[in-house]
Amino acid sequence: MDFLNQLVNDANSVLWGVFFLIPLLCGTGIFYTFKLRFVQIRKFGLAARFLLGGASLFGKRADKSGMSSFQALATAVAAQVGTGNVAGTATALVAGGPGSLFWLWVAAFFGMATIFAEAVLAQTYRTKDSHGHTVGGPAYYITLGMGEKWRPLAVFFSIAIIIALGCIGNMVQSNSIANAMQTAFSMPAFVTGGICALLAGVVFFGGVGRIASVTEKIVPFMAAVYLIGGCYVIGTHLGEVIPAFKLIFQAAFDPESGMGGALGLTVAKAMQFGVARGLFSNEAGMGSTPHAHAVARVEHPAEQGLVAMFGVFTTVVIVTFTGIVILVTGVLDFKTTGIALTQQAYTVGLGSVGMSFVAVCLFFFAFSTIIGWYFFGEQNVRFLFKGRGVMGYRLLVCGFIVLGATLKVDLVWALADMFNALMVIPNLIALIALHKVVGNTLDDFETKLDAYEATKRK
Repeated sequence: MDFLNQLVNDANSVLWGVFFLIPLLCGTGIFYTFKLRFVQIRKFGLAARFLLGGASLFGKRADKSGMSSFQALATAVAAQVGTGNVAGTATALVAGGPGSLFWLWVAAFFGMATIFAEAVLAQTYRTKDSHGHTVGGPAYYITLGMGEKWRPLAVFFSIAIIIALGCIGNMVQSNSIANAMQTAFSMPAFVTGGICALLAGVVFFGGVGRIASVTEKIVPFMAAVYLIGGCYVIGTHLGEVIPAFKLIFQAAFDPESGMGGALGLTVAKAMQFGVARGLFSNEAGMGSTPHAHAVARVEHPAEQGLVAMFGVFTTVVIVTFTGIVILVTGVLDFKTTGIALTQQAYTVGLGSVGMSFVAVCLFFFAFSTIIGWYFFGEQNVRFLFKGRGVMGYRLLVCGFIVLGATLKVDLVWALADMFNALMVIPNLIALIALHKVVGNTLDDFETKLDAYEATKRK
């Protein structure tokens, strides 16, 4: 087992290293940023209007024909905002120093252009399966956009994402919930796993309608609760906020002048861990969130592309709050890491309820991720088996949730990272191959928008 663990970790160090996926993901984001003429800046206000115009906690019930734009975004954000935003931020700060937060922001900025492209392609090449369900995602825009000769690449992607997210990924999410609940409330792991599987099953077996209904309610709630808690901690440490931001910018380019000189921190480390954490947290370019954006009912593919950018923006806000809380409370000692460091920070800021607060927030974050990742996997089960096999997949995921809660999952985490990497590769190939489609779609949208606004002025 130790040999297998080492083998997988060695593979991950190459796949997620500074010479492979990180520059490829960042490069794709930079490419689309320039190709789309900085769409994340030019159209941010319009994207906000689209989002807020369709936002509702009680929108039209989703069905096999799709869901509202807001529901699609909520489902995407449910997957994006997970344990990585709470525990992963702390890990990045310890491994790369405070400067890693700056590079996380940089990765997110370019990632907004990437996720715009993913959502546009998902909308453009969505279709219906044999049961009439609207489906879409990388497997579909690979086969429909690049041609049937690329089907093996699409099949490879589908298998990788089912394993990475639906099965192994949901094991580590339930494990995170179980550990937090055991620490905060002494709840046995198998009890937590059973409860999570039962709640998840109720959502899964309700189909897309229940998934959309749950995510559109749970995502705004969990984000609001976490941000309110963060605002309170920051508000009680106002004198440390400006120094914290100064430290972030300073350490991004000169770690030795900050707190990392004696700890071996470098600009390269800050960049590596910041970018990697940013990519993990917002999932831009990974090929996961397009499955949600594909089923949105919108008038133009670019409309959902604009809305999709807010998924990345949301993760940046939550990750930033986590990082600032850790810095202003002064708990960053480069020894404590992960969820323990975040819990320590909130305990300093909120007192005795801090640990329980983080545990509850982590439950909602991880549970929402389970729902989102399940849905992404389901879309690929429908692709592989022509609309069949969904019932078996639901039962399988519930079983993995229980199993994950009761296991030590160091190897499972490593395997999840490896399969995440494997699903990124075919998605990036498709994003580059279909870049003209994305560019033409945005041009078409802007032409029609200009014509509409000109008509309004008359």
